Amino acid sequence: MPSGWVGRFVLWTMNRRHSALTDWGLEHVRVGSRDVVLDVGCGGGRTIEKLAGLTSEGKVYGIDHAEESVAAARRLNERLIQIGRVDVRPASVSNLPFDANTFDLVTAIETHFWWPDMDRGMREIERVLKPGGQVAVIAEFYNGGKHARYATRLMKATKIAALDVDQHRELLSRAGFLDVKVSVHEPRGWICAVGTKPTSSQEG
Repeated sequence: MPSGWVGRFVLWTMNRRHSALTDWGLEHVRVGSRDVVLDVGCGGGRTIEKLAGLTSEGKVYGIDHAEESVAAARRLNERLIQIGRVDVRPASVSNLPFDANTFDLVTAIETHFWWPDMDRGMREIERVLKPGGQVAVIAEFYNGGKHARYATRLMKATKIAALDVDQHRELLSRAGFLDVKVSVHEPRGWICAVGTKPTSSQEG
């Protein structure tokens, strides 16, 4: 992530560009007014703001490994932080700084393909979710979709890991999630993978 004013501009454009994607992705999950939610890779903080509007009596946490992103998300959500509705921290998905069984919902928007270890990150998300809680992995491109040619180029030029539909489903299933559903918005090339953490009666 660029630093300084360039980094701030990138985060601003991300907030604008990802807004419609986020709205579409959140249609695939339950968001209760009292839910405790975590946004992994929160970027400029726009998703946190959206989630806080949906959880009027709950709380939203955001984490990002980039200090510039954490600072931007805190600026955007300053009022909500002051009244205790939002908490934004620097952290990695590979080692989430939260107790097990904390969250009702975890979102990961435009971030999972950059994780250093996707399986470890997904297991961490499963750990911090409450039994019956959901994870939503949302992205504006996937391998095999409308933007597949760009995914291939990105994989060659960077360390990005662009998954296809089946690989998204397998990623969540390997971490122990049940009722995994993968939805695509073919005209726009978007993808949303949702899974549910088992309850005690579903385990084993």
